[in-house]
Amino acid sequence: MNFPLFIFLLCFVLTFILRIPIALGMLMSSIYYFALAPGPATGLQMAATQFLTQLNVKFILIAVPLFVFAAKVMNTGKVTEMVFIFANTLVGKWRGGMGHVNVVASIIFSGMTGSAVADASGLGIMEIEAMRKHGYEDSFSCAITAASATIGPIFPPSIPMVFYAMLSGASIGNLFLGGMAPGILIGLALMAYIAYIAKKRNYPRGEKYTLKEFIRNIAIAFPALLTPVILLGGIYSGIVTPTEAGALAGFYAVIISFFVYRALGLKQLIEVIIDTVKTTGTLTIIVGAAFSFSYIVAIEHIPDMFASILLGVTTNKYLLLLIINILFIVLGMFIDTMCITLVFIPMVLPLVKSLGIDLVHFGVVIVLNMMIGLSTPPFGMLLFIVSGISGTPLKTIIKEIFPMLLVLIGVLFLITYVPVIVMFIPNTFGR
Repeated sequence: MNFPLFIFLLCFVLTFILRIPIALGMLMSSIYYFALAPGPATGLQMAATQFLTQLNVKFILIAVPLFVFAAKVMNTGKVTEMVFIFANTLVGKWRGGMGHVNVVASIIFSGMTGSAVADASGLGIMEIEAMRKHGYEDSFSCAITAASATIGPIFPPSIPMVFYAMLSGASIGNLFLGGMAPGILIGLALMAYIAYIAKKRNYPRGEKYTLKEFIRNIAIAFPALLTPVILLGGIYSGIVTPTEAGALAGFYAVIISFFVYRALGLKQLIEVIIDTVKTTGTLTIIVGAAFSFSYIVAIEHIPDMFASILLGVTTNKYLLLLIINILFIVLGMFIDTMCITLVFIPMVLPLVKSLGIDLVHFGVVIVLNMMIGLSTPPFGMLLFIVSGISGTPLKTIIKEIFPMLLVLIGVLFLITYVPVIVMFIPNTFGR
């Protein structure tokens, strides 16, 4: 190991020890490396060059702020509320109905935004409050809200899949298609768990609707429910690209929030735009810093070294997939999802390609793996979100979510070792 690389890795490790923001830590590590490595440019110049050059050529990243904007419009307008009403109309009458509503609403909402955080922070407020009114423990309500929010980036569209496609070169359209069956499978698995717990704890049934009320609720929610139909229909008919679909989703959300539900005014729209710019700015700094960081990782052949270490353990691809899954689950317990995506996924991609593992299959697997990390103690972001919006102590939520995490991990290993679950739809309908 040369001296610049040693300092580079040392700085990166200190980022976590000293709790420095990850973007700043990656930039500092890169600057120190370039400053110590031989070359005509200064460390700051080289880091800035990699930061800006890659951002300018990765056009796929334009999709990210568009989907972020769409999610914020839906949470500000009544679109989220309409999704909840529709889900309640469908499954609210079952025993443990509010838990089932929570999951079904997340599946529908995931077809609009592709963000677990948007699901938990927007839809989650209504879900937790409704479950509280029906006598559910806050800890269970928060846990199922966090667990079901993981469906958001699995079912298309998906912001994490956009980043993965950028890194791997895999087709975004096929990644979106590949997430459909696993997303529904997660929902069914969580609903099976809810049914078991509801019977065990004697959770109440929700209200039943007359046929007239059923039709009225569906009619009210219909414009909101058209969002995923327009979004996914536009992508797979070839009318729009996945990036353009983000703009289409945002535009449609604004139209129905303004003119159909009359829940979004000019003032709220300006606030949404400002909030989107702030979020996009934060993401851009992280992504740009990761480009500089990843450039160094590549030129120092760290992925090759990492692959050699793992191949030294075993050459069996099924065992290696197990090791990768366990490694990423552990990383998700301590490290932010964006950092895992931009720093650690590039390290395993050469190994994945050398083993002949389909990049679409691996992409769906690894995105689900990272989403599980969002609900995993001690630093799962979704746990902090649901705790904050409900005022529920984190330790009680963690106790309730452990069985749900086992359900999610079960689905993870199922799609890992039964690739047809992921690949059937892309192979049938993909381009």
